[in-house]
Amino acid sequence: MRSGPAVAPAGSSGSPEGRAWFWDLIEEARRDTGSPADAVKTVSRATTLPAARNPQEIIAAQQILWDLMAASCRAPLWAAAYLINGGCSDDGFDYFRGWLITQGRTAFEQVIADTDQLAGLRVVRQAVADGRYLECEDTLGVARDAYRNATGEELPDGTVTIRYPDLDPDWKFDFDDTSRIAPRLPRITALCVN
Repeated sequence: MRSGPAVAPAGSSGSPEGRAWFWDLIEEARRDTGSPADAVKTVSRATTLPAARNPQEIIAAQQILWDLMAASCRAPLWAAAYLINGGCSDDGFDYFRGWLITQGRTAFEQVIADTDQLAGLRVVRQAVADGRYLECEDTLGVARDAYRNATGEELPDGTVTIRYPDLDPDWKFDFDDTSRIAPRLPRITALCVN
């Protein structure tokens, strides 16, 4: 177990070490909140942890965040978010993916590999039962806010490159059509559709 805040390797936004640092930051923030499923508390804590670090490290974290947002921009995940949240706009999908990042590396990677794994997460089952949305817009600004806390300035323009993949054309149908989603996401459909 580490003591003290995670430190990003300089210039490592695309490196495995840089991503590991980012995920360590999220895990540390989740632990520190005492409520690891609470996305807003996790982001609030994650914003303060890197604030004492070199501003270049915080800029690297911003790129890692948006790389993860791009990696999670997948039609099956959007369909799942649509079912879980009872609808999901473009912005809502960003906020859902922000929420997913706050759930930590293991959950994120499992869900990216197999979206139907969402149905196995206790926080998802509880949210569906309670009729709560799973989203966290604040995640999208975690590095921006940390940079502002560290420097008193805004994150410089042009520090992030975002390349979203094309969505799978086999998923180009109305997400209200659960007869098309059910065979692809059976556990999510069973959880969300009465």
